[in-house]
Amino acid sequence: MKCIVSFILLSIIFIVKDGTCFAQNKYIDSLIIVIKNDQPDTNKVNHLISLSNIFNHFERHDTALQCSNLALQLAQQLNFKKGIAESYRSLATVQNYLNNTSEALSSHLKAKKIFEEINDKKQISSSYLAIGNIYLDQGDVLQSLKNMFAALKISLDIKDKKLTSSLYTNISAVYVSQDNYPEALNYIFKALKLKEELGDQKGMATMYSNAGAIYSSQKNDSAALKNYMLSLEIRKKTGDRKGLATSYNNIGLIYYEQGNYSEALKKFFIAIEYGVGFNELIVAEASNNIGSIYIQQNNYAEGQKFISQALSIYKKRDYKYGIATCLVTLGRAHIKMNNLKSAKNYLNQALLFSREIGSKYYIQSSYNGLATIDSIQHDWKAAYEHHKLFVIYRDSINNEESDKKITEITLTNRFEKQQDKLKAENEKQQAIAAEKTRKQKTVSWSIAGGLLLVLVFSGFILRSLRITRKQKSVIELQKNEVSKQKEIADSQRIIAEELREIAVKQKHIVEEKQKEIVDSITYAKRIQTALLTSDSYIKEHLPAEHFILFKPKDIVSGDFYWALSIPFLPGWDMGTNKVKLPTDHTRHNTFYLATADCTGHGVPGAFMSMLNISYLNENVIERGIRLPHDILNAQRTEIINALNPEGSTEVSKDGMDCILCVYDFDKMLLHFAAANNPLWLVRNNELIEYKADKMPVGKYSENTTSFALQTIELQKGDTVYTTTDGFADQFGVNGKKLMKKKFKEELLKIHLQPMAEQKQHLDSFFEAWRGNTEQVDDVCVIGVRI
Repeated sequence: MKCIVSFILLSIIFIVKDGTCFAQNKYIDSLIIVIKNDQPDTNKVNHLISLSNIFNHFERHDTALQCSNLALQLAQQLNFKKGIAESYRSLATVQNYLNNTSEALSSHLKAKKIFEEINDKKQISSSYLAIGNIYLDQGDVLQSLKNMFAALKISLDIKDKKLTSSLYTNISAVYVSQDNYPEALNYIFKALKLKEELGDQKGMATMYSNAGAIYSSQKNDSAALKNYMLSLEIRKKTGDRKGLATSYNNIGLIYYEQGNYSEALKKFFIAIEYGVGFNELIVAEASNNIGSIYIQQNNYAEGQKFISQALSIYKKRDYKYGIATCLVTLGRAHIKMNNLKSAKNYLNQALLFSREIGSKYYIQSSYNGLATIDSIQHDWKAAYEHHKLFVIYRDSINNEESDKKITEITLTNRFEKQQDKLKAENEKQQAIAAEKTRKQKTVSWSIAGGLLLVLVFSGFILRSLRITRKQKSVIELQKNEVSKQKEIADSQRIIAEELREIAVKQKHIVEEKQKEIVDSITYAKRIQTALLTSDSYIKEHLPAEHFILFKPKDIVSGDFYWALSIPFLPGWDMGTNKVKLPTDHTRHNTFYLATADCTGHGVPGAFMSMLNISYLNENVIERGIRLPHDILNAQRTEIINALNPEGSTEVSKDGMDCILCVYDFDKMLLHFAAANNPLWLVRNNELIEYKADKMPVGKYSENTTSFALQTIELQKGDTVYTTTDGFADQFGVNGKKLMKKKFKEELLKIHLQPMAEQKQHLDSFFEAWRGNTEQVDDVCVIGVRI
């Protein structure tokens, strides 16, 4: 073993001395000397691993591989388990650089297994992260996310902020690769918050850069440029050449999108200048961008030259996203040059790579280019098919719901930052006020103590004078008393004025804080209102007369309503959740309408309502759950997991009461599931009550069972009412609750009136009932006439 160590070490020294760039590196030289003098122990293993990492950094991968293998052999001989695991990880890093991804994956798995044996949780998490990144490079997104979320769970358990921020960053990169920009932005903001807490300037710059890229993809150039400039300023301060290359390339892309080619070219060439020797992939990207501009300017020779340079770098690194980019760019260039055969060849290659990595953006770009070629060649059928596929993938990337979610995440992040700032300012003001109060108390006690000593001393003097000169002492006593009373009065006046000034200042502080809190809650109301389904959407998609009476108790509400129109093929069976494709492929719409009451009201209720709206969108839109009782079951699982995370010592029973209706107007059917609150149907002047499941959508002390699916065959003229408990629970001027019985009687009186008049009547009736008493809860009543 010792002979093998000496032989490989001599080989490494020879290689180092032979290369001038390494011969100048004193750190490497000193490390080699240390290794030479090391005993064959754990220190030597660690030093060899460090040397391997250094060689790998300077792209001397063969030498790095020798160091890693040497470290592994020595660690195994010593049975140094942590050293064995670290050696496998070092080996995997080199193998990955050499594009031996299958071997790198195997080495990382071996390292993880050993870290699990020695219960090193931080390194287990790091191994999951490395494995996830390899799967991402291979285009296996599901396996990548699975490993990264496993790593995230561990890092959160051990409260390692640095590792957690790195995981948030990597998870956001996976979502970007799938064009899932809302989720990517969500994790970028999470990472940014942690990096700010850690003071990680380089990491903050990266997060601003990544956020800018997402805003740019959504055509929000102002937000993109703002984030890119924040990133650039940090990188200038820290002297990060690699990062500066990225920043200048990103800023150049904004100018490129705006058509300012001269400014864009300047930024791209600066990016190449900073990137050479530091950031090879950015050099490739900037070269591809320069080539694209030259193609736009009909300078085809220069354009193809720069794009080919970029493609050569990407192929060398086996970077499939970059290869797809260049192939799409070359395809477009050859279309402009009317070399349609070459163009189609490039675009078909791009399509293969794009499908392999699952990039919707490059898939839609490839189809768009192929549709253009088909149109030029008058192949209208192929052009139609390619254009249709282009539209499908384009719309799946840029859709209204995605934009809305990105806006929601941006506003939430801004609101959280304002709240943190307000909290810090409030704590500062409270500390100042407390210090002033402490000083004032000290002054007051000092004055009182001084006065007490003066009075005691005066007593001794009076007693002494009374014995010797009684008559004169009386006169002197009166004189002294008058003088003391005047001093006391002056002191009290000064104290009173100071206390009055303090009271005025404290009153001003309280008023300012109250205003800031109200402003913050009002801002939160804007966010909550944005999440509620808009009136225009409901009017457009609900083909029935209806009203929504929504009266929050406070500025924000724990009650909410949610609606969604979903097209289904007519063969879809609500009872079995199966679809039989008909021959004509016509569609009909089903309309989802939820009336919900979350635990609490005001700010706590509002947070619960936002959480439930988010999970409704996720379960129905993203996960494709269609049956109302299945949706509530999934909703319950999400809420319990969110409010009772694994390892928490507190049990939260927060949740919501909800009636979720699915209207199928073509079949005249109403499917619904109800948690705690019933559904009322008025037909032929009779109110029919459909009972709810007596359990909330959340943690429940009894045995949890599935929510029931109920179905009603609708008739023309039926009126359906769903409501939260706020209306019936309201106290009146007589000190009594309204109760459901009186509420139902009132609905029977007005059910034949137009729905707008019903809403007005119920609002007026509610206000008249409560008079000048306080509204006790949020109110939400929805009526639909068939």
